[in-house]
Amino acid sequence: QVQLVESGGGLVQPGGSLKLSCAASGAGFDIYGMGWYRQAPGKQREFVATIAKAGVHNYADSVKGRFTISRDNAKNTVYLQMNSLKPDDTADYYCWADMYTFGTGYSDFWGQGTQVTVDS
Repeated sequence: QVQLVESGGGLVQPGGSLKLSCAASGAGFDIYGMGWYRQAPGKQREFVATIAKAGVHNYADSVKGRFTISRDNAKNTVYLQMNSLKPDDTADYYCWADMYTFGTGYSDFWGQGTQVTVDS
């Protein structure tokens, strides 16, 4: 069974940094796009950043210049380096992957979420 497992969330002061990781586990899959979304309390889930298999990336305007997405295709892992964090960045962060699984086809996969709290 294919799973996405996130790590790296926590509590950080404004201006601080955190690095999130998300690894895909299982067998019989091929990953295309990977990325991160977030959901703040009382708000809808929103796009943060995505990265294609070849490395082309996109960012939400609210995080450009502060967050950096990267991936290690050999490890089936995507990362999100978050710098200059603001209280508005407080949210549950969800890993996303566009995968082809043999026998099922193309579908979106989501991680379970990791909490990021920016507070002094």
